[in-house]
Amino acid sequence: MKLREKDTVLVINGKDRGKKGEIKQVFPKEGRALVEGVNIATKHVKSQGQSKQGGIIKVEVPIDISNLILICTVCSKPSRVGHKKLDDGTNARLCKLCKEVIE
Repeated sequence: MKLREKDTVLVINGKDRGKKGEIKQVFPKEGRALVEGVNIATKHVKSQGQSKQGGIIKVEVPIDISNLILICTVCSKPSRVGHKKLDDGTNARLCKLCKEVIE
């Protein structure tokens, strides 16, 4: 998976196209990510006695990873992600535009 938690991403497709947000959580098996402030759904909640109040609440719902593109921390542009093996043997993510290591 090329996207990780705390990455800043841009939505490139769907009803929230053009919005930016930070990834809160990634679900690799489903291929989805929970992005802050993106893909808001309304949920009707029934009250649970006196402890929880019922009503209509707004909930962030996971969005498909194919609709997201990473914003590079170095060049601050949306770009695709590549991989590169460093000299010490570890793998690193690479910005395809500026060819710099992301992290």
